Amino acid sequence: MKKIHFEDLQETLYNEKLDNGLEVYILPKRGFSKTFVTFTTKYGSIDRTFIPMGKQEEVTVPDGIAHFLEHKMFEKEDGDVFQKFSVKGASANAYTSFTRTAYLFSATEKLYDNTEILLDFVQEPYFTEKTVEKEKGIIAQEITMYDDQPDWRLYFGTIENLFHEHPVKIDIAGTVESIQDITAEHLYECYGTFYHPSNMVLFVVGAVDPEEMMAFIKKNQGAKEFDEPTEIIRKYPEEPATAAVSERTLKMDVSKPKLNIGMKCNATDIEGEKILIHELAAGLVMDSLFGRSSDFYTAAYDEGLIDESFSYDFTMEEGFGFAMVGSDTENPERLESAIKKTIQHAREAWPITDTELNRMRKKKIGQFMRSLNSPEFIANQFTHYAFNGVNLFDVVPTLEKLTISQLEDAFRTFSDESGHTVFKIVSEEKRQ
Repeated sequence: MKKIHFEDLQETLYNEKLDNGLEVYILPKRGFSKTFVTFTTKYGSIDRTFIPMGKQEEVTVPDGIAHFLEHKMFEKEDGDVFQKFSVKGASANAYTSFTRTAYLFSATEKLYDNTEILLDFVQEPYFTEKTVEKEKGIIAQEITMYDDQPDWRLYFGTIENLFHEHPVKIDIAGTVESIQDITAEHLYECYGTFYHPSNMVLFVVGAVDPEEMMAFIKKNQGAKEFDEPTEIIRKYPEEPATAAVSERTLKMDVSKPKLNIGMKCNATDIEGEKILIHELAAGLVMDSLFGRSSDFYTAAYDEGLIDESFSYDFTMEEGFGFAMVGSDTENPERLESAIKKTIQHAREAWPITDTELNRMRKKKIGQFMRSLNSPEFIANQFTHYAFNGVNLFDVVPTLEKLTISQLEDAFRTFSDESGHTVFKIVSEEKRQ
């Protein structure tokens, strides 16, 4: 077992790759009573076209299947897994993103019992056509519920505007129509391809003895048989650098119009440490242009163009990336103009100085250090970085070394107007 000590952060991470290919990371936290355990596969909603394990030809499965599979994993022949966690005093959950599916629990007692439940239920699939058909109705209701939420529609509507072909444009849950095509055979095929231990990470953080926990995990995994790991071949379509739709307006029952501007990132061929550098650099650029201390924020707030709903974000994964900025606003046209002018000014006269970079750097490092007091934050963020070939604890050293040039390079990857889109949601009365 490798022991990695991060002196500046006073953290020690334990890591071992098991014989079956599973990467295990354990982060003990002194003084904590709660422990978080996540079991995550590098399989998300964008993985719809691939070559199944043991086959030669690629297949395209129905949209929403990764999320559907996540739901079905909790239902077993002998009952519901949530109940098993509850009996052992644990709170369990799961989520599916564009690139990964995570199963997790938190507990203050019976850590090993709950870890065994987590490992066993994720590694023992049980699907039948009858239970699959039953689940379609449940997930269809969930999709319909989200379709009625304006903020959800704003977010995914912006992404849909940005991308022509890449499956990131498709809602993670799929559509009511697409999930009707899912079969038990589909689920087993996806499970067999993406849920091999060699495509997964187990992460433990909190009140844990790393030696004892690693021995427990190795014993559990050593008692199971798995196929030999093979390379997973995923297929993604070619994606133009331009936005698919420059502007779109949706009518919904909202009390105040909503505006979002999306900016497509054209740095789609980077990986590993370069992704971390790009993500952090782009995040600092967004902080400078749209953060609470920015000229934009002060002016927009004083003019009543934005309210407490105002937000901005940058998302980066291997193969795609995008930035967003938006708010509820009574003046979507004026807010759109203000955001576009801020981006245009940054293109014409780079606004970030070394002094500004140092200020933002210190602030970001401070926020990150405070976040390390949250096992939830660590558990949820660790696999995002691990699957991109870097470590969560590389964040601070990377921030400390960021340069103005790297910020400019990151900004240029999403500043081109041809890759921008505007998405608005207005009430029926306001759309003429």
